[in-house]
Amino acid sequence: MLKDAAGTATLRRYFTRYVELARARGVGIVLESPTWRANPDWAAKLGYDAVSLAQANLRGIELLEHVRSRVADDGAPIVISGNLGPCGDGYRADARMSVREACDYHAPQVDVFATTNADMVAAFTMTYVEEAIGIALAARAVDMPVAISFTLELDGRLPSGQTLADAIEQTDRATRAWTAYYLINCAHPTHFASVLERAGDWRERIRGIRANASKRSHAELDSSPDLDIGNPVELAEEYRALRQLLPRLNVVGGCCGTDHRHVEAVCHACLAADALPASV
Repeated sequence: MLKDAAGTATLRRYFTRYVELARARGVGIVLESPTWRANPDWAAKLGYDAVSLAQANLRGIELLEHVRSRVADDGAPIVISGNLGPCGDGYRADARMSVREACDYHAPQVDVFATTNADMVAAFTMTYVEEAIGIALAARAVDMPVAISFTLELDGRLPSGQTLADAIEQTDRATRAWTAYYLINCAHPTHFASVLERAGDWRERIRGIRANASKRSHAELDSSPDLDIGNPVELAEEYRALRQLLPRLNVVGGCCGTDHRHVEAVCHACLAADALPASV
């Protein structure tokens, strides 16, 4: 979509809608660049080489810069984040890299973001810890703040089978806690709320949730002929409950099946729960 004016205009309208939502609520917003699949393996399927791939990543940030520049500065931050996704499948951990392999693989994308006005980078839908560590180390090498978001299964564990607590603690140990904060994405709150009841410093490191609207498993979503949008109001109430378990939760959004209706409902529910500033 970044290849032509029409596609770019569509993306601009999409992001602007969320910025307007945040401004109407008086909160900040994190804008993730549309580059989740802009890495070598996935880009090659579309005929990109290293040069055209780097240009696509640059255009992704430029798009968000344009969106940010058109909004009056009212003190609420608009954070631009260079988004990275996994080398493999976002639901499975069947093809894994070592930490060094992951760092080398993702470093070119991180390096491109480091040359732009992106405020940070973020890796979403991480299914196993070694790839997350590799990305965090690549970000540390160029002094870029990074957020790491793990995918969770119905039992609240990563697709690799590791617990969320262990994944966060292992990543922090391996990177000297370089990760600015952690998120959970691509899972419904009912899949992971129970694991957040376990006490520990690791919970303090989770500051973001981008949950699925659907309660379906990843296998069910893979084979689903329809887009399950769930219930925006119900999802918002589940976010409100999560704030009791995650006192530092202040970055909320949506993943599979969600749109502006879900995000607006979540934002409203969280702000109603307490008066602390939040970010969409």
